[in-house]
Amino acid sequence: MFSDSYPLSIAIRPVQRWKPVYLRAIWRWIVLVELSAETRRHFCYNSGSVMLPETKQTKITVDGLAERLRAETIPLNHTFSYMAAMPVAEEDVKQYLREPVAALPPAIIEALPAVRILLAPYIERGGGVGGDLVRFDKPAESKLLLAARRSGKDGETLVFGIKGEEVADYHYTFYNAVSCVVAENSPAAAIDPFVRLVSEELGAGIHGEVDEAGWRLKQALLRRQTNVRRETKLFRSYVAQAFEDTLTLYLHGICCDIDVESGPRKMPSRHLRRRLELLEAAFPPPEGYAVFPDPKKRRK
Repeated sequence: MFSDSYPLSIAIRPVQRWKPVYLRAIWRWIVLVELSAETRRHFCYNSGSVMLPETKQTKITVDGLAERLRAETIPLNHTFSYMAAMPVAEEDVKQYLREPVAALPPAIIEALPAVRILLAPYIERGGGVGGDLVRFDKPAESKLLLAARRSGKDGETLVFGIKGEEVADYHYTFYNAVSCVVAENSPAAAIDPFVRLVSEELGAGIHGEVDEAGWRLKQALLRRQTNVRRETKLFRSYVAQAFEDTLTLYLHGICCDIDVESGPRKMPSRHLRRRLELLEAAFPPPEGYAVFPDPKKRRK
């Protein structure tokens, strides 16, 4: 939950727990549809992940693998479904998929197009025509991505590299990816109040931001525009980033116990709370979840 003191502390617990659903052994074979019979014979399993021998195929384009696995998607609700490029234990499915999706506000789920989630060991930044790559061995750090996104007429595909990632870090990446999709698909009525609030913050000279990307755009806006509230391309880019960053924090806080650290670039807690309360009004948490300790004690 968000406390009244800074740093903000979030400690939300769902009233009902998701009942485990056990997966079939098909997980071991999902990725094999992409590979030749000779390569399949050389598969080995290491710590629950599929590893391909170095002399065989160790990577495939994100688009190619997502298309091959499309028929294997498993629904999470009427908007979200998932697929995996390696075996995933049921406890991991719960932590990586069921719990974070269950914590999404209903208004957000209704606003989104169909979203397919692809869990992969690693993602490598693509430099060619084929785009980003799913890898079964770790790429160089300079090319390593935590997430990739593909948009199409039939919805969104969100790809996450989860091998070696802490669940808490993955949850941040997951909610950040969802927030980007929300920002592009929510009606203006849900976004406009946030735009007005950020414009007020700029007019009042409120310091700081939620995250680094928003901070950099805010500083660029302050340097380049005398009238920082004028709706230029730079203003819109900053507000869009501020919305994504704040919504990421809000969604992450509904699902998980997190702390918001203070720092010289961070927004003061009372102003951050105003943003979060605005998002709570636009996107109320699902039944059984809470955001603030006591709604009667909110600051006006």
